Amino acid sequence: MKRTVNTILILILSVGLFNATSNKVENKTGKVAIISFETEVIDYGTIEQHSDGTRLFAFTNEGDAPLLITGVKTSCGCTVPSYSKAPILPGKTGELKIKYDTKRLGAFTKTIRVTSNAEEGNKILKIKGNIVAAK
Repeated sequence: MKRTVNTILILILSVGLFNATSNKVENKTGKVAIISFETEVIDYGTIEQHSDGTRLFAFTNEGDAPLLITGVKTSCGCTVPSYSKAPILPGKTGELKIKYDTKRLGAFTKTIRVTSNAEEGNKILKIKGNIVAAK
């Protein structure tokens, strides 16, 4: 029993030491990607049913390391994202295209979670609006 506890303790300390060492190596470079969106909320306003639901979130990499978007998740299947998988170099811009399904009537608010290697980690964006019946 004591031998098992000692083995587990050594394993936990080894993993902790490895993680602490890894973080120090990454931070020595001092280079990070910083994602900065022009806006974090897009308001569609009041639009007609079946109108174009495509909007763009423009962003800039304000850091000094390449920015890599690793995933984009939406709060429902009615919102479809598309984006470039290529790294965005420091000082360069990119776009995240969002297509909302405008066949649904009524007010909506949806979230988009952007995962990247940026310093701040996940970024939450929102779209909102109101869809009315076509005349």
